[in-house]
Amino acid sequence: MAMHSLMFGWEYPPRHLGGLGVACQGLVRGLLHHGVRVTLILPTESETDDTDVRFPTDAFAEQLHVNSLLQPYASFESYEAHIRKVPRNKQEMYGQDLGQAIANYTELSVQMTEDLHPTVVHCHDWMTYEAGRKAAQYHHVPLVTHIHATELDRTNYSPNDYIYEQERKGFTLADKIIAVSNYTKNILMTHYAVSAEKILVVHNGSADLPPSPAFLQSKLEMKKKHPLVLFLGRMVTQKGAVQFLQMAALVHAIRPEVQFVLAGDGHMFGELILLSCEYGLQDNVMFAGKVGLCEANHLYEQADCFVMPSLSEPFGLVALEAIAHGTPVILSRQSGAAEVIDDCFRVDFWDTDKMADCVLTVLREDALAHQLRSYAPRTLQKLTWQRQAGIVQSLYTDLTQC
Repeated sequence: MAMHSLMFGWEYPPRHLGGLGVACQGLVRGLLHHGVRVTLILPTESETDDTDVRFPTDAFAEQLHVNSLLQPYASFESYEAHIRKVPRNKQEMYGQDLGQAIANYTELSVQMTEDLHPTVVHCHDWMTYEAGRKAAQYHHVPLVTHIHATELDRTNYSPNDYIYEQERKGFTLADKIIAVSNYTKNILMTHYAVSAEKILVVHNGSADLPPSPAFLQSKLEMKKKHPLVLFLGRMVTQKGAVQFLQMAALVHAIRPEVQFVLAGDGHMFGELILLSCEYGLQDNVMFAGKVGLCEANHLYEQADCFVMPSLSEPFGLVALEAIAHGTPVILSRQSGAAEVIDDCFRVDFWDTDKMADCVLTVLREDALAHQLRSYAPRTLQKLTWQRQAGIVQSLYTDLTQC
């Protein structure tokens, strides 16, 4: 019988805000390449009262959508703001708070799976853990918990107690945990008391093709009057946009012609604009807001340097996207991507002086920048989603044969 993965997620392209949805799609496509059937359960807000919202199956996976207000990267505060916009007669159906919304999603989504016959249940991040646990129990199959980011990452180690407990419970009850990096594995061992033997590290993959030699040569030859340094990520504490602006101020003092672009949206957006003015960067910083795939690709291609200064980054798919466009990267040591991209600068997120020195070096040393670009293919070739999904398929096989 063919392997059938019943997968619970909470974002998936084209409806996604961050890297989790992109990673889920890459993994699903990779599993399908290996002959694994995938059924993906997702929360989706609907204008109807139906609890079972079925969308056309895309070319890559069977999708079942549960009518729910759960949003990517939701917090109790953001959910409360969202539910207030919903008519009162529908608020109870969705859930008055985030905990109730997750309970409703869990009950409905597990009901939707009763006629399926999965061989394994695979759930992504904390909002799906209870649904995954109940589905695995109902179908008497192994449970795989996939951790893309912990509450500690998102909150700079000031977690919401409820969310932290849901994570801890999910890790305890799983048969196996997939962590997206050794960095995340260490967090699970240190702060959630998970044994090393229970964790399998599967780094995220890349769906991008390596840059061609001709493209790399064209970037080398492209001389700009105003070099461009790029940040792309959500405007939240975790992603280090404040540190990026601190670095930008240091670079600006030496190279006032350098331009900086911050692409992304989030609750700190207005605060960061004010901060850039305080640093005297109003003429050198552009806030692009949330960008789509085409806009992001254009920014990567135009950038002379990409900086990912995250305070705590389980992986950081944007780093792979940047090198796929021939852009040298400077990465926080507190990230998973720094484990797999050999040819880059690594700095501690708090060391903005070193970060600025790295940016200035990349902008000054054309030969070094070209060398960093030319190494991108070997990184991308060893991190394809087909290869990473093959590791997950092997895990499925091991669990179902026990």
